[in-house]
Amino acid sequence: MVQTECTVRVLEGVAPDQIPFDELFDANEPVILRGLVSNWELVKVGKDSPEKAMTLLESRYSGRPVGLSIAPPDINGRFFYNDDCTGFNFESKSVELGEIFAQIRANKNNTEHPYLYIQSLVLDENFPGLRERNDLQFNHPEFADNKPLAKIWIGTESIASAHYDLPNNIACCAVGRRRFTLFPPDQIHNLYPGPLEPTPGGQVVTMVDFRNPDFERFPRARQALEAALVADLQPGDGLFYPSMWWHQVEASAPFNVMINYWWLSSPAYMGNPLDIVMHGILGLRDRPESEKKAWREVFDYYVFGSPETPREHLPELVHGPLADVDDNRARRLRALVKNGLNR
Repeated sequence: MVQTECTVRVLEGVAPDQIPFDELFDANEPVILRGLVSNWELVKVGKDSPEKAMTLLESRYSGRPVGLSIAPPDINGRFFYNDDCTGFNFESKSVELGEIFAQIRANKNNTEHPYLYIQSLVLDENFPGLRERNDLQFNHPEFADNKPLAKIWIGTESIASAHYDLPNNIACCAVGRRRFTLFPPDQIHNLYPGPLEPTPGGQVVTMVDFRNPDFERFPRARQALEAALVADLQPGDGLFYPSMWWHQVEASAPFNVMINYWWLSSPAYMGNPLDIVMHGILGLRDRPESEKKAWREVFDYYVFGSPETPREHLPELVHGPLADVDDNRARRLRALVKNGLNR
């Protein structure tokens, strides 16, 4: 991968129950929390050996089948599209954890082997009881109505192409090694996003292979790399990164486990903003430039500007959709949108 000189800021000595959330939220940028989960049971046994980590996970496993992505050795760990982007360079199937670990154990001494990747399993559903000795404490008002969801990622070496997530995230490297290459949201123009569908893991990913960027095909990728931040995580380290930051994630050990905590900063009734993007493509993108310019002003006025401006000169009784949104108003607004789409 082309290297960038910029590394993520590091905080040392942060305990799992003393995370400085105000500082993280104010900075609104990625921060490594060095040694955050170094006392986790999973981290300790994983440092002894990958085999002990697998044994611990098997002892907490619910027995329910899990989704596995499996790819041949020639992808070099990069789970991605096929040549024409109509499918992927890996297969997906549902199997039991023991079968996956048996394959990893059988290939532990082979330099060439299939790549196995279990992604985004809800921790409590698939490994009940694991959090008793492997967990973080979220002691902050931010989480009163936005309880974090813990998920686990398990596999051999892998590369997840740069993508963004709507939730905020604390990613904890439990076993193996992880490298995050992070790009601020404004770099979307330089990251050459791929198709909106299909996507390798549910999110739009960059088409650039940052291990070996093709700058002739993707010249603006140079600018993306200039803005990139790199975070190298060892077992026990955590990484906070905010909503909408693009991130490529590389797991480089023969066996890797990551547990992350996702949370939204906005009420669930607000929905997914990508739906608005889809609606914008439908209703605005292909209109004449003069109209698009006018609609950009409308969006700035009603959506991206202060919510007070469009209603401050109106009687409260007629604020309607301009009023502060709560769960009931969200339902009414959603019904208005649905009616408009169905005309």
